Amino acid sequence: MNDSQRIVITGIGLTAPNGNNLSEFRSALLENKSGVRHAEIRYMGTQAAGLCEFDEFKYQSKKLRRRGTRAGSISIYCANEALADSGINWEGVDKTRVGVYLGITEHGNVETENEIFEMHQNNLDWKLWSPHHNPRTVANSPAGEVTLNMGITGPHYTLGSACAGGNVGLIQGLQQLILGEVDLAFAGGISESPQTFGIFAAFAAQGALAHHADPTLASRPMDKKRNGIVISEGGAIYTLERLSDAKARNAKIYGEIVGYAINSDASDFVNPNSTRQVECMHKAIKRAGLEIRDIDIVNMHATGTGAGDISESQAVREAFAVSDKTYVNFTKGHIGHAMGAAGALELAGNLPSFDDNTVHPGMNVTELDPDCAIRNLVYEKPVKLNEVKYILNNSFGMLGINSAVIVKKYIG
Repeated sequence: MNDSQRIVITGIGLTAPNGNNLSEFRSALLENKSGVRHAEIRYMGTQAAGLCEFDEFKYQSKKLRRRGTRAGSISIYCANEALADSGINWEGVDKTRVGVYLGITEHGNVETENEIFEMHQNNLDWKLWSPHHNPRTVANSPAGEVTLNMGITGPHYTLGSACAGGNVGLIQGLQQLILGEVDLAFAGGISESPQTFGIFAAFAAQGALAHHADPTLASRPMDKKRNGIVISEGGAIYTLERLSDAKARNAKIYGEIVGYAINSDASDFVNPNSTRQVECMHKAIKRAGLEIRDIDIVNMHATGTGAGDISESQAVREAFAVSDKTYVNFTKGHIGHAMGAAGALELAGNLPSFDDNTVHPGMNVTELDPDCAIRNLVYEKPVKLNEVKYILNNSFGMLGINSAVIVKKYIG
Protein backbone atom coordinates (compact mmCIF):
# COMPACT_ATOMS: atom_id res chain seq x y z
CA MET A 1 0.00 0.00 0.00
CA ASN A 2 1.09 3.58 -0.57
CA ASP A 3 1.34 6.00 2.34
CA SER A 4 -2.16 7.36 1.79
CA GLN A 5 -3.61 3.91 2.49
CA ARG A 6 -1.55 3.23 5.61
CA ILE A 7 -3.11 4.34 8.90
CA VAL A 8 -1.00 5.32 11.89
CA ILE A 9 -1.57 6.31 15.52
CA THR A 10 -0.22 9.79 16.27
CA GLY A 11 -1.87 10.66 19.59
CA ILE A 12 -3.28 8.86 22.63
CA GLY A 13 -5.55 10.29 25.32
CA LEU A 14 -6.74 8.08 28.13
CA THR A 15 -8.01 7.81 31.65
CA ALA A 16 -7.85 4.53 33.56
CA PRO A 17 -8.37 3.61 37.21
CA ASN A 18 -4.58 3.67 37.65
CA GLY A 19 -3.49 6.55 35.43
CA ASN A 20 -4.65 9.59 33.48
CA ASN A 21 -2.14 9.51 30.65
CA LEU A 22 -0.11 6.88 28.84
CA SER A 23 3.03 7.40 30.90
CA GLU A 24 1.21 6.96 34.22
CA PHE A 25 -0.77 4.00 32.89
CA ARG A 26 2.26 2.20 31.50
CA SER A 27 4.24 2.69 34.73
CA ALA A 28 1.35 1.27 36.75
CA LEU A 29 1.18 -1.80 34.50
CA LEU A 30 4.91 -2.47 34.80
CA GLU A 31 4.86 -1.96 38.57
CA ASN A 32 1.71 -4.03 39.24
CA LYS A 33 -0.12 -1.00 40.58
CA SER A 34 -3.84 -1.65 40.89
CA GLY A 35 -6.50 0.95 40.23
CA VAL A 36 -9.29 -1.04 41.92
CA ARG A 37 -10.73 0.07 45.24
CA HIS A 38 -13.88 -0.32 47.30
CA ALA A 39 -16.79 1.94 46.39
CA GLU A 40 -20.29 2.36 47.77
CA ILE A 41 -22.79 1.27 45.15
CA ARG A 42 -26.41 2.28 45.55
CA TYR A 43 -28.53 -0.56 47.00
CA MET A 44 -25.57 -2.96 46.91
CA GLY A 45 -23.21 -1.59 49.51
CA THR A 46 -19.44 -1.90 49.24
CA GLN A 47 -18.12 -3.35 45.98
CA ALA A 48 -14.75 -3.56 44.27
CA ALA A 49 -14.68 -1.10 41.37
CA GLY A 50 -12.25 0.70 39.10
CA LEU A 51 -13.00 4.41 39.21
CA CYS A 52 -11.11 7.10 37.30
CA GLU A 53 -9.88 10.28 38.94
CA PHE A 54 -9.34 12.66 36.03
CA ASP A 55 -10.11 16.39 35.91
CA GLU A 56 -13.59 16.59 34.41
CA PHE A 57 -13.30 20.35 34.05
CA LYS A 58 -9.94 20.52 32.29
CA TYR A 59 -11.64 20.82 28.92
CA GLN A 60 -15.27 21.67 29.72
CA SER A 61 -17.18 24.05 31.97
CA LYS A 62 -19.11 22.93 35.02
CA LYS A 63 -22.31 24.10 33.36
CA LEU A 64 -21.83 21.90 30.30
CA ARG A 65 -20.71 18.97 32.47
CA ARG A 66 -24.01 19.20 34.39
CA ARG A 67 -25.89 19.11 31.10
CA GLY A 68 -23.88 16.22 29.69
CA THR A 69 -23.00 12.71 30.85
CA ARG A 70 -20.24 10.92 32.71
CA ALA A 71 -19.41 8.99 29.53
CA GLY A 72 -19.32 12.27 27.65
CA SER A 73 -16.95 13.83 30.15
CA ILE A 74 -14.58 10.88 29.76
CA SER A 75 -14.82 11.19 25.97
CA ILE A 76 -14.12 14.92 26.03
CA TYR A 77 -11.12 14.48 28.30
CA CYS A 78 -9.62 11.67 26.24
CA ALA A 79 -10.21 13.32 22.86
CA ASN A 80 -8.60 16.59 23.95
CA GLU A 81 -5.68 14.74 25.51
CA ALA A 82 -5.21 12.77 22.28
CA LEU A 83 -5.24 15.99 20.26
CA ALA A 84 -2.67 17.61 22.55
CA ASP A 85 -0.48 14.50 22.41
CA SER A 86 -0.61 14.42 18.61
CA GLY A 87 0.83 17.91 18.17
CA ILE A 88 -1.73 18.70 15.46
CA ASN A 89 -2.29 22.41 14.76
CA TRP A 90 -6.00 22.36 15.55
CA GLU A 91 -6.62 25.88 14.27
CA GLY A 92 -5.47 24.82 10.82
CA VAL A 93 -7.64 21.68 10.62
CA ASP A 94 -10.75 21.54 8.42
CA LYS A 95 -13.28 20.39 11.05
CA THR A 96 -15.61 19.06 8.34
CA ARG A 97 -12.96 16.41 7.59
CA VAL A 98 -12.67 15.13 11.17
CA GLY A 99 -14.63 12.10 12.39
CA VAL A 100 -15.33 10.74 15.88
CA TYR A 101 -15.88 6.96 16.25
CA LEU A 102 -16.28 5.57 19.76
CA GLY A 103 -17.05 2.02 20.79
CA ILE A 104 -19.34 1.65 23.82
CA THR A 105 -21.13 -0.97 25.88
CA GLU A 106 -23.86 1.21 27.35
CA HIS A 107 -24.35 4.85 28.24
CA GLY A 108 -26.99 7.17 29.65
CA ASN A 109 -27.72 4.66 32.42
CA VAL A 110 -26.02 6.81 35.04
CA GLU A 111 -28.27 9.78 34.48
CA THR A 112 -31.40 7.66 33.98
CA GLU A 113 -30.88 5.78 37.24
CA ASN A 114 -30.25 9.03 39.11
CA GLU A 115 -33.47 10.55 37.76
CA ILE A 116 -35.51 7.49 38.69
CA PHE A 117 -33.95 7.50 42.15
CA GLU A 118 -34.85 11.17 42.65
CA MET A 119 -38.44 10.48 41.58
CA HIS A 120 -38.75 7.65 44.08
CA GLN A 121 -37.49 9.94 46.85
CA ASN A 122 -40.17 12.49 45.92
CA ASN A 123 -43.45 10.60 45.50
CA LEU A 124 -42.73 9.75 41.86
CA ASP A 125 -42.97 13.39 40.81
CA TRP A 126 -42.29 13.11 37.08
CA LYS A 127 -41.55 16.84 36.90
CA LEU A 128 -38.13 16.03 38.38
CA TRP A 129 -37.24 14.33 35.09
CA SER A 130 -34.46 16.29 33.42
CA PRO A 131 -35.12 18.24 30.22
CA HIS A 132 -31.63 17.08 29.19
CA HIS A 133 -32.57 13.40 29.37
CA ASN A 134 -33.05 12.81 25.63
CA PRO A 135 -29.69 14.14 24.38
CA ARG A 136 -27.98 12.35 27.28
CA THR A 137 -29.33 8.96 26.30
CA VAL A 138 -29.42 8.92 22.50
CA ALA A 139 -27.04 6.36 21.05
CA ASN A 140 -24.57 8.89 19.63
CA SER A 141 -24.22 10.81 22.91
CA PRO A 142 -20.56 10.33 23.93
CA ALA A 143 -19.20 10.98 20.42
CA GLY A 144 -21.63 13.85 19.95
CA GLU A 145 -20.44 15.53 23.14
CA VAL A 146 -16.90 15.47 21.74
CA THR A 147 -18.01 17.23 18.55
CA LEU A 148 -19.85 19.90 20.54
CA ASN A 149 -16.84 20.46 22.76
CA MET A 150 -14.25 20.58 19.99
CA GLY A 151 -16.25 22.19 17.19
CA ILE A 152 -16.00 19.11 14.95
CA THR A 153 -18.49 19.21 12.05
CA GLY A 154 -17.55 15.95 10.36
CA PRO A 155 -19.28 12.61 11.03
CA HIS A 156 -19.65 11.15 14.49
CA TYR A 157 -21.24 8.06 15.95
CA THR A 158 -20.88 5.47 18.64
CA LEU A 159 -20.63 1.76 17.94
CA GLY A 160 -22.56 -0.47 20.32
CA SER A 161 -20.28 -3.47 20.37
CA ALA A 162 -20.29 -4.63 23.98
CA CYS A 163 -16.82 -5.13 25.42
CA ALA A 164 -15.25 -5.33 21.96
CA GLY A 165 -16.04 -1.62 21.63
CA GLY A 166 -12.53 -0.22 21.98
CA ASN A 167 -11.19 -2.28 19.09
CA VAL A 168 -14.30 -1.70 17.00
CA GLY A 169 -13.99 2.09 17.37
CA LEU A 170 -10.40 1.92 16.13
CA ILE A 171 -11.35 -0.29 13.20
CA GLN A 172 -14.13 2.08 12.16
CA GLY A 173 -11.82 5.09 12.29
CA LEU A 174 -9.25 3.27 10.17
CA GLN A 175 -11.84 2.26 7.59
CA GLN A 176 -13.24 5.78 7.27
CA LEU A 177 -9.75 7.15 6.65
CA ILE A 178 -9.03 4.53 3.99
CA LEU A 179 -12.37 5.29 2.31
CA GLY A 180 -11.48 8.98 2.23
CA GLU A 181 -14.52 10.02 4.29
CA VAL A 182 -12.31 11.93 6.74
CA ASP A 183 -8.71 13.12 7.04
CA LEU A 184 -8.42 12.75 10.82
CA ALA A 185 -10.21 10.34 13.14
CA PHE A 186 -10.69 10.36 16.88
CA ALA A 187 -11.30 6.67 17.54
CA GLY A 188 -11.37 4.34 20.54
CA GLY A 189 -13.66 3.24 23.34
CA ILE A 190 -15.52 4.68 26.34
CA SER A 191 -17.25 3.26 29.41
CA GLU A 192 -19.32 4.58 32.29
CA SER A 193 -20.32 1.34 34.00
CA PRO A 194 -19.26 1.80 37.69
CA GLN A 195 -21.41 4.91 38.01
CA THR A 196 -24.56 2.77 37.83
CA PHE A 197 -25.75 0.05 40.18
CA GLY A 198 -27.58 -1.83 37.42
CA ILE A 199 -24.43 -3.28 35.89
CA PHE A 200 -23.27 -4.53 39.30
CA ALA A 201 -26.65 -6.13 39.95
CA ALA A 202 -26.65 -7.74 36.51
CA PHE A 203 -23.24 -9.39 36.94
CA ALA A 204 -24.16 -10.42 40.48
CA ALA A 205 -27.31 -12.08 39.11
CA GLN A 206 -25.09 -14.00 36.68
CA GLY A 207 -22.80 -15.08 39.50
CA ALA A 208 -19.99 -13.22 37.76
CA LEU A 209 -19.31 -10.27 40.08
CA ALA A 210 -15.85 -10.44 41.67
CA HIS A 211 -15.35 -9.95 45.38
CA HIS A 212 -12.39 -9.90 47.77
CA ALA A 213 -11.67 -8.34 51.15
CA ASP A 214 -8.76 -6.53 49.51
CA PRO A 215 -10.20 -4.76 46.43
CA THR A 216 -6.81 -4.69 44.69
CA LEU A 217 -6.94 -8.49 44.64
CA ALA A 218 -10.52 -8.80 43.40
CA SER A 219 -9.72 -8.95 39.68
CA ARG A 220 -7.78 -12.19 39.18
CA PRO A 221 -7.78 -13.25 35.51
CA MET A 222 -6.26 -16.68 34.89
CA ASP A 223 -5.96 -17.41 38.62
CA LYS A 224 -7.41 -20.64 40.00
CA LYS A 225 -9.41 -18.67 42.60
CA ARG A 226 -10.78 -16.00 40.28
CA ASN A 227 -14.47 -15.36 40.88
CA GLY A 228 -15.64 -12.84 38.35
CA ILE A 229 -15.47 -9.36 36.89
CA VAL A 230 -14.47 -6.13 38.62
CA ILE A 231 -16.53 -3.42 36.98
CA SER A 232 -14.51 -0.39 35.95
CA GLU A 233 -14.68 2.74 33.88
CA GLY A 234 -12.26 4.54 31.62
CA GLY A 235 -11.58 5.68 28.11
CA ALA A 236 -8.91 5.66 25.44
CA ILE A 237 -9.12 7.72 22.27
CA TYR A 238 -6.52 7.77 19.50
CA THR A 239 -5.81 10.26 16.77
CA LEU A 240 -5.57 8.26 13.55
CA GLU A 241 -4.10 9.69 10.37
CA ARG A 242 -2.90 8.56 7.00
CA LEU A 243 0.82 7.95 7.04
CA SER A 244 1.27 10.51 4.25
CA ASP A 245 -0.30 13.24 6.41
CA ALA A 246 1.63 12.20 9.53
CA LYS A 247 4.93 12.27 7.63
CA ALA A 248 4.13 15.64 6.09
CA ARG A 249 3.99 17.24 9.54
CA ASN A 250 6.82 15.11 10.96
CA ALA A 251 4.48 13.60 13.55
CA LYS A 252 5.39 11.23 16.33
CA ILE A 253 4.03 7.80 15.38
CA TYR A 254 3.11 5.22 18.02
CA GLY A 255 2.48 2.48 15.50
CA GLU A 256 0.71 1.46 12.30
CA ILE A 257 -2.55 -0.51 12.31
CA VAL A 258 -1.89 -3.31 9.84
CA GLY A 259 -4.53 -5.93 10.63
CA TYR A 260 -7.95 -6.31 12.14
CA ALA A 261 -10.96 -8.60 12.23
CA ILE A 262 -14.45 -8.73 13.69
CA ASN A 263 -16.67 -11.80 13.72
CA SER A 264 -19.57 -13.35 15.63
CA ASP A 265 -19.97 -16.57 17.60
CA ALA A 266 -23.64 -17.07 16.74
CA SER A 267 -23.78 -19.65 19.52
CA ASP A 268 -24.73 -18.12 22.91
CA PHE A 269 -25.76 -14.88 24.61
CA VAL A 270 -22.84 -14.82 27.05
CA ASN A 271 -20.68 -17.95 26.78
CA PRO A 272 -17.73 -17.48 24.41
CA ASN A 273 -16.85 -19.70 21.48
CA SER A 274 -13.12 -20.45 21.26
CA THR A 275 -13.38 -21.65 17.65
CA ARG A 276 -14.72 -18.28 16.52
CA GLN A 277 -12.03 -16.51 18.59
CA VAL A 278 -9.30 -18.47 16.81
CA GLU A 279 -10.86 -17.58 13.47
CA CYS A 280 -10.91 -13.89 14.43
CA MET A 281 -7.22 -13.82 15.39
CA HIS A 282 -6.18 -15.75 12.29
CA LYS A 283 -8.26 -13.50 10.05
CA ALA A 284 -6.55 -10.41 11.47
CA ILE A 285 -3.12 -11.97 10.95
CA LYS A 286 -4.00 -12.94 7.36
CA ARG A 287 -5.30 -9.46 6.59
CA ALA A 288 -2.02 -8.02 7.86
CA GLY A 289 -0.10 -10.31 5.52
CA LEU A 290 1.75 -11.88 8.43
CA GLU A 291 2.67 -15.34 9.65
CA ILE A 292 1.61 -16.60 13.09
CA ARG A 293 5.19 -16.37 14.35
CA ASP A 294 5.39 -12.68 13.47
CA ILE A 295 3.22 -11.69 16.45
CA ASP A 296 5.36 -10.76 19.44
CA ILE A 297 2.68 -9.89 22.02
CA VAL A 298 -0.93 -10.97 22.39
CA ASN A 299 -2.96 -9.02 24.92
CA MET A 300 -5.84 -11.23 26.07
CA HIS A 301 -9.35 -10.02 26.84
CA ALA A 302 -9.15 -12.17 30.04
CA THR A 303 -12.04 -10.87 32.16
CA GLY A 304 -11.53 -13.06 35.23
CA THR A 305 -14.61 -15.23 34.72
CA GLY A 306 -14.29 -19.00 34.87
CA ALA A 307 -15.60 -19.92 31.43
CA GLY A 308 -14.30 -16.81 29.68
CA ASP A 309 -10.66 -17.21 30.68
CA ILE A 310 -10.61 -20.91 29.88
CA SER A 311 -12.21 -20.46 26.47
CA GLU A 312 -9.84 -17.68 25.45
CA SER A 313 -6.82 -19.57 26.79
CA GLN A 314 -7.82 -22.50 24.63
CA ALA A 315 -8.20 -20.17 21.65
CA VAL A 316 -4.80 -18.51 22.13
CA ARG A 317 -3.07 -21.88 22.57
CA GLU A 318 -4.61 -23.11 19.35
CA ALA A 319 -4.14 -19.90 17.38
CA PHE A 320 -0.43 -19.66 18.25
CA ALA A 321 0.42 -23.33 18.53
CA VAL A 322 3.13 -23.01 15.87
CA SER A 323 4.84 -20.04 17.52
CA ASP A 324 7.25 -20.30 20.44
CA LYS A 325 8.19 -16.60 20.23
CA THR A 326 4.76 -15.09 20.90
CA TYR A 327 4.30 -13.75 24.44
CA VAL A 328 0.90 -13.33 26.07
CA ASN A 329 -0.28 -10.87 28.73
CA PHE A 330 -3.49 -9.38 30.13
CA THR A 331 -4.49 -6.13 31.81
CA LYS A 332 -7.70 -6.51 33.79
CA GLY A 333 -5.93 -7.65 36.95
CA HIS A 334 -4.62 -4.08 37.18
CA ILE A 335 -7.75 -2.11 36.29
CA GLY A 336 -10.75 -4.43 36.27
CA HIS A 337 -13.02 -4.56 33.24
CA ALA A 338 -13.52 -1.14 31.64
CA MET A 339 -16.18 -2.53 29.29
CA GLY A 340 -16.36 -0.42 26.11
CA ALA A 341 -13.00 1.16 26.88
CA ALA A 342 -11.22 -2.12 27.65
CA GLY A 343 -9.81 -2.94 24.22
CA ALA A 344 -8.57 0.58 23.49
CA LEU A 345 -7.05 0.99 26.96
CA GLU A 346 -5.31 -2.37 26.90
CA LEU A 347 -3.82 -1.77 23.48
CA ALA A 348 -2.52 1.62 24.66
CA GLY A 349 -0.84 -0.02 27.63
CA ASN A 350 1.11 -2.32 25.31
CA LEU A 351 2.18 0.17 22.63
CA PRO A 352 5.22 1.42 24.62
CA SER A 353 6.64 -2.10 24.16
CA PHE A 354 7.76 -0.95 20.72
CA ASP A 355 10.21 1.38 22.46
CA ASP A 356 11.29 -0.54 25.58
CA ASN A 357 10.87 -4.12 24.22
CA THR A 358 9.20 -5.08 27.51
CA VAL A 359 6.04 -7.14 27.94
CA HIS A 360 4.06 -5.82 30.89
CA PRO A 361 2.80 -8.58 33.22
CA GLY A 362 -0.67 -9.66 34.13
CA MET A 363 -1.49 -9.20 37.82
CA ASN A 364 -2.93 -11.19 40.72
CA VAL A 365 -2.07 -14.71 39.58
CA THR A 366 -1.21 -16.50 42.80
CA GLU A 367 -1.94 -19.97 41.43
CA LEU A 368 -2.34 -20.27 37.68
CA ASP A 369 -5.39 -22.26 36.64
CA PRO A 370 -4.02 -25.27 34.73
CA ASP A 371 -6.79 -24.78 32.16
CA CYS A 372 -5.41 -21.27 31.53
CA ALA A 373 -1.79 -22.29 31.08
CA ILE A 374 -0.35 -20.77 27.90
CA ARG A 375 3.18 -20.90 26.57
CA ASN A 376 5.01 -17.62 27.31
CA LEU A 377 2.25 -16.26 29.54
CA VAL A 378 3.64 -13.18 31.32
CA TYR A 379 2.38 -12.50 34.82
CA GLU A 380 3.68 -10.84 38.00
CA LYS A 381 7.01 -9.80 36.41
CA PRO A 382 7.76 -8.00 33.10
CA VAL A 383 9.64 -9.89 30.40
CA LYS A 384 12.27 -8.27 28.21
CA LEU A 385 12.39 -9.26 24.52
CA ASN A 386 15.03 -8.57 21.92
CA GLU A 387 12.52 -6.65 19.82
CA VAL A 388 8.78 -6.04 19.62
CA LYS A 389 7.46 -5.50 16.09
CA TYR A 390 3.83 -6.69 16.18
CA ILE A 391 1.15 -6.55 18.90
CA LEU A 392 -2.23 -8.30 18.61
CA ASN A 393 -5.00 -7.03 20.87
CA ASN A 394 -8.03 -9.21 21.63
CA SER A 395 -11.36 -7.75 22.72
CA PHE A 396 -14.54 -9.81 23.00
CA GLY A 397 -18.11 -9.11 24.13
CA MET A 398 -21.55 -10.46 24.92
CA LEU A 399 -23.79 -11.74 22.15
CA GLY A 400 -20.64 -13.29 20.74
CA ILE A 401 -18.79 -10.35 19.19
CA ASN A 402 -15.05 -10.89 18.76
CA SER A 403 -12.41 -8.43 17.61
CA ALA A 404 -8.66 -8.38 17.08
CA VAL A 405 -6.41 -5.48 16.10
CA ILE A 406 -2.76 -5.76 15.05
CA VAL A 407 -0.38 -2.83 15.36
CA LYS A 408 3.09 -2.76 13.81
CA LYS A 409 6.11 -0.88 15.10
CA TYR A 410 6.69 2.07 12.80
CA ILE A 411 10.18 2.52 11.47
CA GLY A 412 10.51 5.64 9.35
